[in-house]
Amino acid sequence: MVRQADGHYYEAELHRLQGEVLLQQRPPNEQGPELCFIRALELARRQEAKMWELHTSVSLGRLWQAQDKREAARELLTPVYHGFTEGFDTLILQEAKSLLDDLEAKG
Repeated sequence: MVRQADGHYYEAELHRLQGEVLLQQRPPNEQGPELCFIRALELARRQEAKMWELHTSVSLGRLWQAQDKREAARELLTPVYHGFTEGFDTLILQEAKSLLDDLEAKG
């Protein structure tokens, strides 16, 4: 699996984590994290790494929700979440479902 991704299997997750760290800075920096999340999403999709795509979609979706970009967040997360057929008891899929429910309820 790592070999298929040219040894960069975790690169998408590293970009996502960098975005999460940037979100914790004071004062908050919203542009830097968004760029990290978008880069992570691009990498995850290129690698067809569905779990990294989900993690990143949740992170970016939360950011967009906070920026009142609820529709964009919902449009991003919905197809990624519905691409899974199992594992709904995992924490990340539960978080994704909770975020989607919140986006749909208040959208």
